Amino acid sequence: MAITAVLPFSARSSSKCKTVDLHEQSEDLDTIANNSFADDLPLGLAWEKLLQALLRVTFAEYASDLAKIRGAVQMAALSLRRDPRLLKVPPYFSALCVVVGIVWLFLLPLNEYSRQTYISENALLPGQVHTYFGGSEQSVYNAYRYEIQALEGHEYEDVSAKVSEIFTSIGLKVASQRFNYQAAGNVYTGENVYSILHAPRGDATEAIVLVAPWKNMDGEINRSGLSLVLTLARYFKRWSLWSKDIIFLFTADSNAGPQAWADAYHDAHDVRDVQSLTLKSGALQGVVVVDKAFDHRFESLHVVYDGVNGQLPNLDLFNTIVSIASGQMGIGVSLQRMWKHADSYKERLQTMLRGMASQGLGHVSGPHSSFIAYHVDAVTIQAVGEGWQDEMAMGRVIESTFRSLNNLLEHFHQSFFFYLLMQANRFVSIGTYLPSAMLVSINFTIMAMSLWVQSGRPASKNPLQRNEKSPVPEMEIIKKDNMVAMVPKEDVAVLERHLFHPLALVSGLHFLGAVPLYIFNNTNQTNLLLALLLFTISNLLLPTFLSTLLSHYLPTTRQQRQLIKCFSLLLLGMFLATLSTLNFSLGFLIGILSFPLSFFGTASPTDLEDTTNNNNPLPSTSTNWSFKNLLVNLVLHALSPPVVFNAGCHLAGVGASEVLAQAAFGWRVSGLWTQVVVWCIWWPAWLVGAVFVSPTLW
Repeated sequence: MAITAVLPFSARSSSKCKTVDLHEQSEDLDTIANNSFADDLPLGLAWEKLLQALLRVTFAEYASDLAKIRGAVQMAALSLRRDPRLLKVPPYFSALCVVVGIVWLFLLPLNEYSRQTYISENALLPGQVHTYFGGSEQSVYNAYRYEIQALEGHEYEDVSAKVSEIFTSIGLKVASQRFNYQAAGNVYTGENVYSILHAPRGDATEAIVLVAPWKNMDGEINRSGLSLVLTLARYFKRWSLWSKDIIFLFTADSNAGPQAWADAYHDAHDVRDVQSLTLKSGALQGVVVVDKAFDHRFESLHVVYDGVNGQLPNLDLFNTIVSIASGQMGIGVSLQRMWKHADSYKERLQTMLRGMASQGLGHVSGPHSSFIAYHVDAVTIQAVGEGWQDEMAMGRVIESTFRSLNNLLEHFHQSFFFYLLMQANRFVSIGTYLPSAMLVSINFTIMAMSLWVQSGRPASKNPLQRNEKSPVPEMEIIKKDNMVAMVPKEDVAVLERHLFHPLALVSGLHFLGAVPLYIFNNTNQTNLLLALLLFTISNLLLPTFLSTLLSHYLPTTRQQRQLIKCFSLLLLGMFLATLSTLNFSLGFLIGILSFPLSFFGTASPTDLEDTTNNNNPLPSTSTNWSFKNLLVNLVLHALSPPVVFNAGCHLAGVGASEVLAQAAFGWRVSGLWTQVVVWCIWWPAWLVGAVFVSPTLW
């Protein structure tokens, strides 16, 4: 087939496209030449017609050759789409995605991929006001500190009564709230005391909160922090510039108390456990928690910002505090317990990884975490180290921060809610770091697609093993989109997929995750360690038991095993991709720990022999105790959720029962759903992969 292309030399000339052959049309050229140089035609027009004729012939020949080449390429492409050798590509492409995703993450601390922090909300004006906290307020602070120290060792009721008395003496409205939670056999009870400073220039529609827990996250009495908040309450009462109400909150602890108050403030509490609030103000615009458990001077401020389930406050709040502390007050700021930071690549990476670990756990990192779930931006400010900064300097930081929050015209919204901090003045936004988690997640989808294609093809001999002595396979002509190709008939055959058993098994294993979820959230703390030990042992034996069941009592075909693994990897990739947009760190960490599942327990296309049919039950694997199989089993069991959990607790130097008790409290009180991801997404996917590499019992 040939195509004629015509390129006119002038607007006057035009011609219809038609097929021309150079040898067959040689006589027509003489005729065209004679007609072109006829006596009645001008010489210029004659040459133009002759050149047009020559171009028609030349371009027609080239177009014909190009059409033939294009047809051959299309035939080759159509044949290639049906070539089983293409199924060898997905594992390598999947591994490449994981490698690129990991490399991407380690590039983030570089200057080319991270940015300097900046204030997006112009109304904040951080550090633009003169602070007056100090001087005579030092004497007031010392007086309050002596009164608070005298309460140490007393019943908690005495402490809350004294705080209420002080708030009343300042001239503020005071109220209290009792709560009583039970989780993992432990009882969390106490009383919150709070007071409201109504804004002289406001209408009680907005409020900011200053919190001081009686005990901080380390269990230490926050005597200096509470004394400073009481001093600031007395100091703020004298100012008439406030346009937002200020709520001073004193909680019994750093976990249950703030959560009870935040739930009750937003009417999301259970009246059987938490008492309703008698005093309320407007919508909360920001929360600052003060934590200073020692009496000596401090060196720097440590800002804690992680919320429950990986939620983060608006970056503008963090940047405001850093700008005020380091810029206006000359106080150093640290984060993620990186007390010394030289802004090198190593320290940036270490800070970022620590933040990812904290965010991935999704635990309560401070009293502020209870507020972030209600879209209230909150942070905890801790005084750390030994230096020359005193309580008045910390008070001036809080005063300037509240003056900036007082300037807000609307809720925090301009800056980022998804970010990774690697230094107090450097961050990475979601648009830069998210591709790394997505690349890790997509490797599961790639392998799932490969297994789906394999499951629809009959078991055939590897094309690379065919030689001259092999019988010529039966060929079939296929047509698609005007393309024609001849391929072996066995390469285009499609088997019927039996989906019921694979879907039922994968769904059943995911619902099976509710068993450990219930056990670890409803067991007393005294029995949690025993429950973890028993579950870890049973988890080592469960894959072998299920493998025996599938081989002897519920025989599965090769196709069914491919579909089981296909659906498992597809769900894992889908869940992790979605999770990464909400909690990037948790999605990335589980993706890295799970990526061997894409390669272990998956039938390779080269393993499909002529003697094996995809729809015949697979033989028993009871004798499959080769070194390779043992090594694969060892790797998978080392990456199982119980083993990873125990190893993480050992490396962190914390007790497993204590971590499980805190997780149970988070599930019961804070709405923590990290356990759901572990037991209902990660563990079922691991179990499917472990079953297909575990030998049977007999």
